[in-house]
Amino acid sequence: MAKKDEEKKQRTRMPRGKQVIGRVDDLLGAKRMRVECSDGRTRMCRIPGKAQRRMWIKEGNYVIVEPWKIQGDEKGDITWKYRKHQVQELRRKGMLDEIE
Repeated sequence: MAKKDEEKKQRTRMPRGKQVIGRVDDLLGAKRMRVECSDGRTRMCRIPGKAQRRMWIKEGNYVIVEPWKIQGDEKGDITWKYRKHQVQELRRKGMLDEIE
């Protein structure tokens, strides 16, 4: 039970700079997926090498996407995956209205 309490105390990470919040629509294989982002674009995203073993993502998960410098409107990297209680907090703040 103590572990669940620790997870709830964890602060919800917010996007910084050019980062956007997105929802995973399709898993395409080879750690690539299609993500619908809060800025109205759909990007082909990947999990960078250093995070591949730590981050397991399914369809419907909410993530932070960092668009690439080149082809940023079409492609990006997934830098963070939100947990259930963090998604609820984002909904309360109204940050997921553009995606849903």
